[in-house]
Amino acid sequence: MLIFAIQKGEKLILLTIKNNRIMKKLALLFACIFAVQFTALANNDKPIQFDQLPQASQQFVKTHFAGKDISMVLVESGIIEKTYDVIFANGDKVEFDRKGQWTDVECKRGGVPAAVLPKQISDYVKNNHKGVKVVKIERDGNRYDVDLANGWDLTFNKNFKVVDIDR
Repeated sequence: MLIFAIQKGEKLILLTIKNNRIMKKLALLFACIFAVQFTALANNDKPIQFDQLPQASQQFVKTHFAGKDISMVLVESGIIEKTYDVIFANGDKVEFDRKGQWTDVECKRGGVPAAVLPKQISDYVKNNHKGVKVVKIERDGNRYDVDLANGWDLTFNKNFKVVDIDR
């Protein structure tokens, strides 16, 4: 049984719903409304100035992407966390977490700067995919996902051991 209280003027109207089928439909309706609200709040991207990035992000860009023109800097404010995107004129993109640490570096044309790659990953690529550039690297706490220019996708664990290879 589901009971709704609706106030109309000074009167209080109580609705009781005993039909399980109707209750299930109402529960689904409320879940959908909640999901739409949650999605609307989570998708909150807005442009910011470069100097509004966390200091660590600014330093990373100045060190590894010096001289590259920045097209846009975005802050993505979600329900739980905040992330930052720096998009360059040549199409390169870097994503940072709320603390300013990189989480995703994508450089489709020129490859990810060598200094960004952990040494173990760089060595693996040099030894097993000679002359192939890393075009994207993502890190997510316990793993690194690496996309190579030859179409191979590599996954490394936190100890830099290969745990998956896909083409």
